[in-house]
Amino acid sequence: MPVTLDQVTQYCDTRTRRTAFKDAPGAFNGLQLANDGRVTKIGAAVDAGVVPFQKAVAAGVDFLIVHHGMYWDMPRPLTGAAYDRVATLIRGNCALYSNHLPLDGHPEIGNNALLAKQLGLKRTRAFLVRDGEAIGCISDRPVGREILRRKLESLYPRVVAIECGASRPRAVAFCSGAGNSAVPELAAAGVDTLVTGELREEFFNRAQEEKLNLYCCGHYATEVHAVQALAAELARKFRLPWEFIPTGNPL
Repeated sequence: MPVTLDQVTQYCDTRTRRTAFKDAPGAFNGLQLANDGRVTKIGAAVDAGVVPFQKAVAAGVDFLIVHHGMYWDMPRPLTGAAYDRVATLIRGNCALYSNHLPLDGHPEIGNNALLAKQLGLKRTRAFLVRDGEAIGCISDRPVGREILRRKLESLYPRVVAIECGASRPRAVAFCSGAGNSAVPELAAAGVDTLVTGELREEFFNRAQEEKLNLYCCGHYATEVHAVQALAAELARKFRLPWEFIPTGNPL
């Protein structure tokens, strides 16, 4: 029996607990654009865009999962790049499924749980709770700062390390993507060390003043994990091939 678009979409919605999270209105989590109703190959990408859409279509993907969907600045006329995005998907019969905060906070396949797992750490408690749902996580396992930095540098092409905190942190917080909202919550959580994607310039001084360890590993690079995990899980569930669509985003 063919795998239907409804089956795959419903699985994603349930697995990620999509409706439990209050996200930015433009995130528009869920199915953003349909195809002809069948799914034969799953794709995963971090961002919506003409180039990743073209690559997905060329790879034969007809169900593409992205972390950052294409409606952040909608409504706007379907002209120029906005038209190209939609036209590429429709012509290629490629459905688009977007999932933002639910795929950051998921305790098993979320970006932050997987960031911790990469380092041999385990999610032990919630962090960055918004409307009752945790977006980030904390591992309460002590780890040497030098060991932590070296592991991150082995995993990510560019790591900015600001080390003003303890040389052996008792706990590490994780916030994939932009970590600007995470830094002000570290003290209340009893944590002085954060692994994130990017931070504003001002947080260097704050790290010095508040004795923090801050590790910025790239917004894109820290958010490749969850879309891949969900795609791989779908592939196993429905016995379909899947492929990650990289874009080489250095930011």
